[in-house]
Amino acid sequence: MMFSGILVNNKKSIGAIAVLLFTILLGVNIWDMCAAPANAPQLFLSETCPLLRIDPYSLWFNTLMTGCSLLYLLLMNKEIQKVGAHVAEYFGLIFFIMCGLYILSTYNNLLMLFIGIEILSIPQYILAGSDKRNLKSSEAALKYFLMGSFSTGILLMGIALLYGGSGMATGHGSFYIMDYVSILHTDALNPVALAGILFIMIALGFKVSAAPMHMWTPDVYDGAPTPFTAIMATVVKAAAFFAFLRLFQVAFNSLSAHWTLVLAVITAATLLVGNVTAVFQQSVKRMLAYSSIAQAGFMLFAVLAVNSTAWQGIIIYAVAYSVATIGLFSVLVKLKDYTYDGFNGLAKTNPLLAFTATIFLFSLAGIPLTGGFMAKYYVLLAVVQQGQLMWLVIFALLMAAISVYYYFRVIIAMYFKPGNAELISPVTDTDKFLLIVTCIIVLLIGIVPQLFLTVFKV
Repeated sequence: MMFSGILVNNKKSIGAIAVLLFTILLGVNIWDMCAAPANAPQLFLSETCPLLRIDPYSLWFNTLMTGCSLLYLLLMNKEIQKVGAHVAEYFGLIFFIMCGLYILSTYNNLLMLFIGIEILSIPQYILAGSDKRNLKSSEAALKYFLMGSFSTGILLMGIALLYGGSGMATGHGSFYIMDYVSILHTDALNPVALAGILFIMIALGFKVSAAPMHMWTPDVYDGAPTPFTAIMATVVKAAAFFAFLRLFQVAFNSLSAHWTLVLAVITAATLLVGNVTAVFQQSVKRMLAYSSIAQAGFMLFAVLAVNSTAWQGIIIYAVAYSVATIGLFSVLVKLKDYTYDGFNGLAKTNPLLAFTATIFLFSLAGIPLTGGFMAKYYVLLAVVQQGQLMWLVIFALLMAAISVYYYFRVIIAMYFKPGNAELISPVTDTDKFLLIVTCIIVLLIGIVPQLFLTVFKV
């Protein structure tokens, strides 16, 4: 993809190449899903200690996230071409992000976890600062890079402590997550290993925008070019959560009594900070940044629940949240003004944009018959099935009620406030078709969620 810029000078042609390659990538994923043996994980890169472990959940997750990324490219293609001159490189970096996503959904080794996170993160640092004419974009890239570097250091420290703790328990350390199932399942847990788990939790909390590791999120999401904010807030976040879930469900399952309360407090803080702060925002783009923190709080429920419903919940949440947020950003990028006032009267000037934005906002708020409702239902059900942390479930429902206020504030502006919302770019017939398709996907997830779980033996 990067070299296509040398072969082709036309930005439209480069965008078309990116869409074509993503379509091929999606086809390969679907073929791999169909060809994979049922309930038999595939092990790669080593026979004795495989670095990658590909199971039906990870294959289906990869397929769905590739589909969401293709939808993102179709909706944002023209907007990405407007960011700057290096269009081929922008698309190439998005492919690198997908590479990191695939590693994070299949890693079987903590070093592969580190490599996956870095391949996922470094392109984001570059994309955040890609608008050279905007000082906020440069500031976002610098903040993201510096804070991301600190979180990487914390992750490596956690991996080192976990390696040392496992070595103390058995006489030889291990980086393989399957080994921790037996190594760490002891009555007298090594405090070094426990410290390692805490460090890794903090580092992954940074990647998913969990409080109090969320401070970078509003500035980076607000300063980065809007087309790239859309993928940072959706597919990237979903990949980080899947990696979080994979590690804590597979490796640290038997130790849940030691880390559940800490993660529950982080979850509550994330829900509180995200929802309450979003209420006071005047920019819709910045509101969506804080709402993404709030959504991260709900997705953390899947990590807290150590059962099969949590796996289903993270897949449904990843797709529902990604599709709705990508759709909403594709509406936002058409507008000249990102404040709430910029949406005033949109239903009068462009009814289709207002209608589709309403469906996406309904989903993010968790209104029934939308994907967001079923996503919240699955992750909360997973914790209820555990029989613990009912106080946290009740608190989450209260926070969801608060979220209705700031999401509906946009709907009120579009339908009930006088004004003439100005568009910065025209809405083509292709845009209208894609937005309608996105709405249909959001509604399908809400009405028949099992369709997204049972198609390929998940």
